Amino acid sequence: MTRAICTYCASGPVEESYLELASQVGAGLADRGWGLVWGGGNTSMMGAVARATRRGGGSTVGVIPKALMSRERADRDADELLVTDTMRERKRLMDERSDAFLTLPGGLGTLEELMEVWTSGYLGMHDRPVVLLDPLGHYDGLLSWLQELPPGFVSQQALQHLVITRDVESALQACAEPL
Repeated sequence: MTRAICTYCASGPVEESYLELASQVGAGLADRGWGLVWGGGNTSMMGAVARATRRGGGSTVGVIPKALMSRERADRDADELLVTDTMRERKRLMDERSDAFLTLPGGLGTLEELMEVWTSGYLGMHDRPVVLLDPLGHYDGLLSWLQELPPGFVSQQALQHLVITRDVESALQACAEPL
């Protein structure tokens, strides 16, 4: 069975450097013979990672709620496009279809997805890698805040469960590693 990597990333317009990063991730997935599981949108970073994965011969499984079909422009070129009724159902299906989770820069939705999969991982609800790819310092403020919280709010074990990388190769390698 082909390894499937779930990516979380921006669905809104972003500058070219972010789109290039997403394209590099998609190409890297395809180079390894891995598939992509993502939010099913064809815009911004979401679209860039999916198109690059397909260009390289990788398979793509998009999961999108009905309410976002036009807003995120559902990617009708996906090898498989699953349409859900709710965001919760979307995340459940993405989780079920994925061997690892890779977060790229994004906004509130991306952050919410990262936090949920990271939390469930360090609580022992899954044992798959949770990787944050942040070569541009997008999440530096968040990571500083988490490390500076008073003792007891975020354990050192929880912080160590998130693999933080600054380059695509390291991020993809981390997706292949067992916990």
